[in-house]
Amino acid sequence: MENQITRSQDYSLEVPLGETSESNGVDAEKTPLDLERQSARHSHALSTTAATRVVTAQDWTGPDDPENPVNWSRWKRSYHVLVPALFAFTVTFASSIYTPGYPYVMKQFHVSSTVSLLGLSLYLLGLAFGPMIAAPLSETHGRKFVYLTTMPIFVLFTLGAGFANNLASLLVCRFIAGMFGSPPLAVGAGSIADLFVPERRAVPSTLFIMTPFLGPAIGPIVGGFTAEKLGWRWTIWPILFMAVAAYILVFSTSETYKKVILQRRAKRLGIASPPPMAPTGAAALRFVMVITLVRPAHMLLTEPIVGFFSLYVAFNFSVLYAFFAAFPYTFETVYDFDEGEVGLTFISIGTGTVLAVMTVIFIDRIFYRKVHQLSLREGQNGVVAPEYRLYAAMLGSFGLPVSLFWFAWTARSDILWASPVVAAILFAWGNMCVFVSAAMYLLDTYAALNAASAIAANGLLRYILGAAFPLFTIQMFEKLGIDWATSLLGFLAVLLLPVPWVLFKWGHRIRANSAYSTIKA
Repeated sequence: MENQITRSQDYSLEVPLGETSESNGVDAEKTPLDLERQSARHSHALSTTAATRVVTAQDWTGPDDPENPVNWSRWKRSYHVLVPALFAFTVTFASSIYTPGYPYVMKQFHVSSTVSLLGLSLYLLGLAFGPMIAAPLSETHGRKFVYLTTMPIFVLFTLGAGFANNLASLLVCRFIAGMFGSPPLAVGAGSIADLFVPERRAVPSTLFIMTPFLGPAIGPIVGGFTAEKLGWRWTIWPILFMAVAAYILVFSTSETYKKVILQRRAKRLGIASPPPMAPTGAAALRFVMVITLVRPAHMLLTEPIVGFFSLYVAFNFSVLYAFFAAFPYTFETVYDFDEGEVGLTFISIGTGTVLAVMTVIFIDRIFYRKVHQLSLREGQNGVVAPEYRLYAAMLGSFGLPVSLFWFAWTARSDILWASPVVAAILFAWGNMCVFVSAAMYLLDTYAALNAASAIAANGLLRYILGAAFPLFTIQMFEKLGIDWATSLLGFLAVLLLPVPWVLFKWGHRIRANSAYSTIKA
């Protein structure tokens, strides 16, 4: 029987197994009629008993569908992780590079330290609301479209901040830059989910998550020397150079979002498009508000898993951003460091972050993957209780209070400056371990859209608290002293320490009583 491409009620095409509409001489830009003629011309080269693949736009054609991003080559998938990671690094780098320049903003615009630090706080607040922009754009046009459209706006308002001649202009530009810099952060996580199956997602997810923590660590290092030598405006220009470099790479990427890939396949082959996965028109706006704002707020208040873990992560994140005000105060007043030297102390944050990534990957290899393989052997389809994601958080929970008390009582003139710096390494390690575990735990616990809302709740609280803490950090350190101000943070870390341990012990019971759909494991 002659092997050829055939239609099936306009919903699919049948092609020889091992071929696709974009391979073996079949031109993807041709019409279905052209495809049929071309297939007929080449049919003599095909085996008469060859199997056929049903090419449909309703779903992937099978686990080996070549257009499914999880089936791309390792190098191609790695490249598609690199690009959003560079965006995440740039956007978070832009948050902290401002902090070494805030004393110069104070002098130029004749304002207090609290007011000048609004340039940091409003930027973080903008990051909190970015997912409300990302969600509808990504759902309708795909991941790549979000990168291509939001980053130029981020660059323009960053440029506006650099040329601002009054404080109001600077603050407005920083807020809007944060808002349009945030979508690549939100969509980047979606890109990782597109590229890797869940059991292979831990390593690329951890490496991607590392970049928003490395960005704030590197920012003060660069900003410290540029602000000291060239002025506060030069804390803005490096952001532009990095953003443009990352943006150029987007043009060589492909779309990874399943819905958009299938829609393009349908248009290319003249077959039925996939059914809409979300409402359109006015209903779409309501849908986005529910997923990114209403449901996250509801989950924060009614879901113990989301509420307590989000509070824990948000507190740790807030302490990290409080350090951007506390480090200059501590190392300038106690050790007489200049801005450049203070910036170098943030190497500790980057070092702790990298060590945490190594810890999380090691734990994933030793514990989680073994349990996953056991689940497969026992015929449970690889389903693993999400509590196995919490080992890193349980370890990190001890590092946080220990590091804060260590910093509090060794940041003294009679003790070498290296001691509080090493304490900061331990803090960054604990912070990252808890954050990565929390993200993977929430993703594994809740069903697709509910997981997105749980992560949105985590991000919303994280950035709102992160925006608030720097505004009172200096006053707190001046009133209480470095020792008791940092100890206060340490006591709060002790109070929150049991969160991952409680969830590890009783998480399965809490999940069973959830009002939302959760994993049954």
